[in-house]
Amino acid sequence: MAAVRLVLAAVGLLALAGWGSSGPGVQTLYRSSHRTIAAFAQDGQLIAWLSAGTGACNAVHVLSLRGVEVTLPKPGTNNVTCRWTMGSAPVDLVVASDTGSALWTLHERTAVELDYVVGADVSQPRERRFSQLAHTRAGAGLWLGGIAGEGKTLVYSFTTVGYVNQVACLSGGSCRRRIVGGGVRRIVGRHNPLVPGTEAALGIATAGGRIAYTPAAAVSSTGRPVASDSLPIDVLDAVTGALVSQAQPDGEPLAVALSANRLVVLERSNGKLHVCWYDLATGDQLGTVRVPQHTSAELTTSDHMAAYHVGRTIDGVDLDSGREQVLARAATTPIGLSLVGTRLAWAENVKGTGRIRALIVGSS
Repeated sequence: MAAVRLVLAAVGLLALAGWGSSGPGVQTLYRSSHRTIAAFAQDGQLIAWLSAGTGACNAVHVLSLRGVEVTLPKPGTNNVTCRWTMGSAPVDLVVASDTGSALWTLHERTAVELDYVVGADVSQPRERRFSQLAHTRAGAGLWLGGIAGEGKTLVYSFTTVGYVNQVACLSGGSCRRRIVGGGVRRIVGRHNPLVPGTEAALGIATAGGRIAYTPAAAVSSTGRPVASDSLPIDVLDAVTGALVSQAQPDGEPLAVALSANRLVVLERSNGKLHVCWYDLATGDQLGTVRVPQHTSAELTTSDHMAAYHVGRTIDGVDLDSGREQVLARAATTPIGLSLVGTRLAWAENVKGTGRIRALIVGSS
């Protein structure tokens, strides 16, 4: 844990960047001289990004906003991340500030769709491969739902799709598919136990030692597991799986976000998109606003504000008043849009190089 303490004890970056309690506007926290950024995450005083570039190892960088950077996996060690071909499929990254741990995904399109879930710790920067999920192009197999991280919690969600009658399918009959399993797994050291009580899961979020996930309700004609407005979204204790609350969405949930006291869901109903927010303790809906049709299925929230983006435009909704506003306009499509307290941050790539931008929004 010495490296973790070093990261958290280092000083300098925020003060040098000119941050204040309200912030003068969008600030650049980090700028790469020659590499792009494939994924971005933040939690507490840590930011992390996955850098990609030709001729050098892909790597995850964890930086304290007080000034010290650590590279994961440890340079020179054998790992799958280093030489992975970063293609058109997105990769995801999350970080847990209390443990100094990062978790990320790597996706490959081959004869089967393949997702690695890998991670490393600042104190032990060797890559750990927690899962390898694969499904056929027809849909049978394991589907990665998503990953989430905050505080001491790192989790990922998955769904298992199988055939209703595999023998009939192989003999030329019906190849209808169904959900046969799934759940949420939590990273504990080198292990990834199933969170009790969880079932087939798509999008996932975590905050304050709790998780919320979108349940997989059915299998589409392409074999992909999909959500439905008929199933509630469960909020559970991340360790014990004890039920905290349930929220019943008005539409099909496309993305979920979680804070200490709020569950926020991007929902689609009758062809329209809404951001809806719910009381975490009771599951009661507190408010809803309609958002543009092209809103990305990426959502982040604090107790007081939710943020999302429509192309390059980053919008927010005040969860106390329901008022919407444009928060910023990124130079390119924002990567890993994330809100921690009042710090809204994202990565963007401009002319072949990456940078991390941040803005102070709302109230704490």
